[in-house]
Amino acid sequence: MAKTTREHDYDHRNDDTGHDGERPIIAQPATSNFETASRRERIDLKPLGVRVIRHSVTKAFGLWSMSATAVVRRFGWFPRVEPYVGYGTGAYSRLICRTVYAPVQRTAGLVMRGIRAAFMVPAAGTQVRISIDDIPLLTVQIGDSEEFDAVDANREQSSEFALSDSQGYLDLVAERGLTPGKHDVSYIVDGRHPVHSPLYTIPANAKVGIISDIDDTVMVTQVPTLWRAVFNMLFLNPRKRMSVPSMSVFYSKLREFFPDAPFFYLSTSPWNVEGSIRHFLEYHGFPEGPLLLRDLDPRPKKFIPTGVQHKLEFVEQLMADFPEMRFILLGDDGQKDPTTYSTIAQRYKGRVIAIGIRQLSPHDMGRSLPQRVAGVAPPSPEIDVPVFYGPNGVNLMNTMMPYLRNLFK
Repeated sequence: MAKTTREHDYDHRNDDTGHDGERPIIAQPATSNFETASRRERIDLKPLGVRVIRHSVTKAFGLWSMSATAVVRRFGWFPRVEPYVGYGTGAYSRLICRTVYAPVQRTAGLVMRGIRAAFMVPAAGTQVRISIDDIPLLTVQIGDSEEFDAVDANREQSSEFALSDSQGYLDLVAERGLTPGKHDVSYIVDGRHPVHSPLYTIPANAKVGIISDIDDTVMVTQVPTLWRAVFNMLFLNPRKRMSVPSMSVFYSKLREFFPDAPFFYLSTSPWNVEGSIRHFLEYHGFPEGPLLLRDLDPRPKKFIPTGVQHKLEFVEQLMADFPEMRFILLGDDGQKDPTTYSTIAQRYKGRVIAIGIRQLSPHDMGRSLPQRVAGVAPPSPEIDVPVFYGPNGVNLMNTMMPYLRNLFK
């Protein structure tokens, strides 16, 4: 087979300083609530039958990755980076990306159908050079590799590179004080042009944050109906995805009322479709913010986290990252969000300002529903937080915004 001509090889191995002579940024392994398998998620505590099935699936997935890697390399594919939006606290920043195999001309961040994104071939153990605002990061082997993969003493490691894990993911914390606002993160692998993603640094004085579900809260996915959700995620043209009526108007009002409040978007969708979801949010006018998605690759220790567990762990991580911040939680009643958010309010007394729940229609749920009334439910004795219900953004806006204006006047 004829060799493929690669792009110019960017080589910064001799650079000891970054932009304007600043010292490199130190990066460490990402240790967080959602990187550790909870007791309910650990495979070794499951019944024997479940353990056997899950270990079989994990092994099969590993064999698929190995065979797919061999095939695409024969076609001349080589690693590139899929960058994901990061966020920072001012003292440190959380960066996530994935290395995958791709043809020479394939670029990152393209809007594509989910079926294509689902079968990306991970490029394990790829060296990635990272910089924030042109200041390089110094790091070692990091991320999930230390938790899920056996450390390979013979694998080359360098302080100039970060190494992706067995499924191509790279997850790290950069220790550097950054000014509040939007920063640029650059990722480089050999033979590719740099790819970029935004990094949102949250102001230290921001006292309010908004955590929003995506599926059926801002984007119509019909998750409660399994076959519809699978079809929409895998086969529907991303540009034809519909926004929940008037929800972007509601979110814009929240942005206007809380101009310094960060928006965090949660979804049980896999990281593979991060680019498509990000383009959807931009196209429909939702406020910018990092996406916190789910890794659907089966892992040896925790397999695949459930949707509820995924949301609980990410919200708890944000609570830990921003201990002075209080949150508005927005979701829907199709994926146990009311129960999940009530659990958060119970665990973190005084940290939840209000909960907004979009009520799904019978069409969204795929079945008939008892009659429900939109409006506000009084705080229950368990959580002491008002819960607002409505079928669309306008309804939620008309009930929640007066409460927020009165609370923060």
